[in-house]
Amino acid sequence: MRRALWVLAVLLSHWRRHRMQFATLLIGLIAATALWSGVQAINQQARSAYDRAAATFGGARTAMLVAPDTATFSQELFIALRRAGWPVSPVLEGRVQINGRSVRLLGIEPVTLPADVGNAPRLGASDLSGFVAPPGQTLVAQETLTDLQEIEGAAPAISSGAKLPPLRVLPQLVPDVLVVDIGVAQRLLNKPDQVSRLLIGKAKGKPAPLTSVIGEQLQRVEPNAETELERLTDSFHLNLTAFGLLSFFVGLFIVNSAVGLAFEQRLPMLRTMRACGASARLVNTVLVVELVVLALVAGLIGLVCGYFIAAALLPDVAASLRGLYGAQIPGQLTLRPEWWLAGVGISVAGALVAAATSLIKAIRMPVLATAQPRAWQQRQRRWLILQSAAACMVFAVALLLLHYGQSLIAGFGVLAALMFGAALILPAFLELILLVGQHFARKPLALWFWADSRQQLSGLSLALMALLLALAVNVGVSTMVETFSRTFIGWLNGRLAADVYISASDNAQAVAIRNWLRERSDVQAILSGGRAEAHVQGQPVELLGLPDHALYRERWPLLEAAPRAWTRLVPGNAAFISEQLSRRLNVRVGDVVEVPAPGGTWELDIVGIYADYGNPKGQLAVNVAALIRHFPQTPQTRIGLIVAKENIPGLIAALQTQFALDDRSVADQATVKAESIRIFNRTFAVTSALNAFTLGVAGIALLTSLLTLANSRLPQLAPLWAVGLTRPRLAAIELTKTLSVALFTSLLAVPLGLLVAWCLIAIVNVKAFGWRLPFHVFPLQLVELVAVALLASLIAALLPMLRLARMQPANLVKVFANER
Repeated sequence: MRRALWVLAVLLSHWRRHRMQFATLLIGLIAATALWSGVQAINQQARSAYDRAAATFGGARTAMLVAPDTATFSQELFIALRRAGWPVSPVLEGRVQINGRSVRLLGIEPVTLPADVGNAPRLGASDLSGFVAPPGQTLVAQETLTDLQEIEGAAPAISSGAKLPPLRVLPQLVPDVLVVDIGVAQRLLNKPDQVSRLLIGKAKGKPAPLTSVIGEQLQRVEPNAETELERLTDSFHLNLTAFGLLSFFVGLFIVNSAVGLAFEQRLPMLRTMRACGASARLVNTVLVVELVVLALVAGLIGLVCGYFIAAALLPDVAASLRGLYGAQIPGQLTLRPEWWLAGVGISVAGALVAAATSLIKAIRMPVLATAQPRAWQQRQRRWLILQSAAACMVFAVALLLLHYGQSLIAGFGVLAALMFGAALILPAFLELILLVGQHFARKPLALWFWADSRQQLSGLSLALMALLLALAVNVGVSTMVETFSRTFIGWLNGRLAADVYISASDNAQAVAIRNWLRERSDVQAILSGGRAEAHVQGQPVELLGLPDHALYRERWPLLEAAPRAWTRLVPGNAAFISEQLSRRLNVRVGDVVEVPAPGGTWELDIVGIYADYGNPKGQLAVNVAALIRHFPQTPQTRIGLIVAKENIPGLIAALQTQFALDDRSVADQATVKAESIRIFNRTFAVTSALNAFTLGVAGIALLTSLLTLANSRLPQLAPLWAVGLTRPRLAAIELTKTLSVALFTSLLAVPLGLLVAWCLIAIVNVKAFGWRLPFHVFPLQLVELVAVALLASLIAALLPMLRLARMQPANLVKVFANER
């Protein structure tokens, strides 16, 4: 033990003499751990919210009975099943507006509620009477109470004027949900004696067969291990995880560079300890212990930084998930113990992996050659051949995944293989470029410039790989986001055809609004719409009713259409299908889709496919009159108006005064469009932040490589100084070399980034969302990103170059006195 402590003390003395190297090692581990753990904290928070939502009084993880064709059914079926011995409990679900905010209202029957409905919040016996007895209670999460700007005990009114029972906070409840007794819910939703679903508990005996009790009126839905919301958001979280993993590996490049040089510089020290009697096993064990201790310290610091990163990004992530998928994520970060353990574990594992590569290289190198840069270069040439061969194999894997892969994981696998292969083959490309430059050089200094750049390449290759990956991801994601932005705005212009949009509280108010609007001369057209829900081939589908108006024919974003498509839509036996639903159902123009309706099956000829970006649901667009004929219960509360631009403010003010409509119930096109664009921009704020983090870490990797190589560069620079080159000129030459290889790397990153963008648009987006964007290239954006990368490289190179320019001549003279 004493001998091990002496070995450890000797090894730690290296870090005292090379403090910058020590700092870069810690920075690399901290950066890698922070970005990875921050992303995992966000994912953990979101998935915890999904679990709470799925378990809220019997969600998707509870077996249930539902009506096959309608959203609700008579509670007489519940009574019949209870009498037949079925352990079922009724639930009624709908949405209400409170203070201008739409929330989900859930009515339950607590006496029959099964005890095995998952991790749902439970009502204690003492709370049961207060929940059921008049005036009852409205259970609410603290986050929802804050959003509604209410206090516990208040009894707010909904948009119809009816009042909720007093609010009571239930900590375990998911946000955006109000829970009341089912009788209260039936009154508030104006659905007397109606039920949305029946939860199924564990039966003590064997109940009568379902069909013998109620026939085919209800169908059983088995619980899912993964909810629909989780399936929809898998792509979003996979994208975050991919960014976190990329940042983690870029951080490990810093660690690899610092540890690699430390091993090279420590080899004389290791030989001396071996000569003094320390065994190889003891030395290696102490080296591993030292690295683990450093990784633990850096990992804990990285976890704290990761917590702050997650806390900063969580509001944007929550807004993205709410805007894209309707998922409600609490804005306050809560972490589990396993997150801390996983963060420390990933830090230690990453450090060991990064150090193992350098240790293997050092062990396999001849001991007397390890301090000779020329020997390292000869070794590096052999590694270049192996890396290039490995890169070709990785590219082959990418082609196989592209051709045979059918899942979202396969799409990300193509991306990963493409980027990993590019990183592996980068040193070979740079070696080839530098060799060509050396071939055309004529003057001695120019020949040395290119030859020395080739020799220096081995020490900078990992940092340049990090720069390549970071810049390629920035190019790819920025191209995709800009493409999506321009496509989205054009799509909005087509979908938002009306000038004013009205959402009435019920059909009676909608009729009154239409009658009032018909008497106004400033209203050019009234466009009524509607929406209904159905299941087609097991997929939840939204039926969208379109009015027969020329404005829709001009603007609707059709991607593909049959001849006379709009004319065929009017009778009601044809439909347009959204792009994502057409892919899920494998339906094309000319096919027939059967939609279950209350009056029987509704057969629809598909006459067009349209873009429906940002909608997680599949959608069928039909004539609104036909929709109401087949689905008579469809709320007719959505109204669009064609109004001259100068008359819009006055009309909106009159509507708000006449019908007490708030800003959520009536809005003009510009307001709706601005809100949609705001949600869109916030959706990609997280991506932009992670892009910036990744590029910043790549810059740090280049800085650390240059700093760690600074001392080993003196034997190459001292002879030039001795023959008359000044130190500032040497520093300028070194800076030019660094910027040259950074420029070559950046130029190679541009086509790689465009390939990444193509993969995101043509593969990942299609697998994740079902829609495909047009591919556009933005030259000015590419120039800006290359300029940013060069600026980051310049900033990283300035400190080592300034140190060289100000170096004392005595340090350069010592090179000729020392044994090399």
